[in-house]
Amino acid sequence: MDHNHTHLLLSWEQLIYSITVPLSTSIILANLVIILGIACNRQLHNTPNYFFLSLLVADMCTGVALPFIPWMGLNRELSFGSCLVAHIFPNFLFLAFLFNLVMVHYERYTCIVSPLHYRSLWVHRSFPVALLVAWAPPLLYASLPAFGWNSWTGADWNGCCAGGAAAATLAECSANGTSCCSYSRVFPNSFIYLEVYGLVLPAILAMAAMTGRVLWITRGQLRNICRLHRSVERGAQPSDREQRLNLRYVRCVAAVSLTFLACWMPYIIYMHVCVAFLLSDTKWSSTTHIVLSCTGIGSMTVVPLVLGLANRKYTEPASKLLQKLRDRWRRSLQQTEEMSL
Repeated sequence: MDHNHTHLLLSWEQLIYSITVPLSTSIILANLVIILGIACNRQLHNTPNYFFLSLLVADMCTGVALPFIPWMGLNRELSFGSCLVAHIFPNFLFLAFLFNLVMVHYERYTCIVSPLHYRSLWVHRSFPVALLVAWAPPLLYASLPAFGWNSWTGADWNGCCAGGAAAATLAECSANGTSCCSYSRVFPNSFIYLEVYGLVLPAILAMAAMTGRVLWITRGQLRNICRLHRSVERGAQPSDREQRLNLRYVRCVAAVSLTFLACWMPYIIYMHVCVAFLLSDTKWSSTTHIVLSCTGIGSMTVVPLVLGLANRKYTEPASKLLQKLRDRWRRSLQQTEEMSL
């Protein structure tokens, strides 16, 4: 039994790291590129980019914790303190990422909806307070299991301490000071329901609503531009410029919709699958959990990268550095060819 259990853990570890390590490395490097772009350009040292910088830091921390997140759904043999840290810390980073993402969406939404009163809003007048709102509540909520809101008391072994043996006893499991570490022992059902339907899902819906509102405002402004253009040109039929503007707007809506679905749909599926299995109180395949958690969390962390890499101001320092390296490489090739001749 112990040999089979060890082999199973090794197979899980190989699957997790083969998926998460390349994805985590890409997320960290992309965030570092954008952070470098903001740090090197003094024109970007303002409140909106400080919010975005906080989001990039949260996203990079989530990328660092990504290889450890799939382990949260697997039963392991850990001490009480280690089990709390293994579950609370990744959950805090995820919630901090989500709160920072909502804050960035809200800041940009208010900039478009209320451009005249933009500078007088509390987000700009009290930037440290807004930053505290993005980081403190996730830390407080994620730490609640450490202050007693957990299901650690009582037997919940599920055969994880003895390699799947059904006859495992408490003395055998705790002989070396460890216990069966499971997410169901750290996070009670009420905690999970409150996080999913009280924090995560409303945050996603709020970002979707703000994005839809911005697109609707853009559509109205586009209609006004087209109406003004027709009054100047005095033509009844839409001109080529109007058709190009409408086509650009349609492409923008399609790009935003596809990006939102591609980034959030895998995580929404993973979240509701977890809740469905939690409600049915049935075990599910560990491989399925690993794949869904890796793709769900990984796709979600791509959102800030899409926002950052789409802005040329953020990627300008990295582009200049690559151009210099490319020029040096070409010069070295030319020098070697001249020397060979």
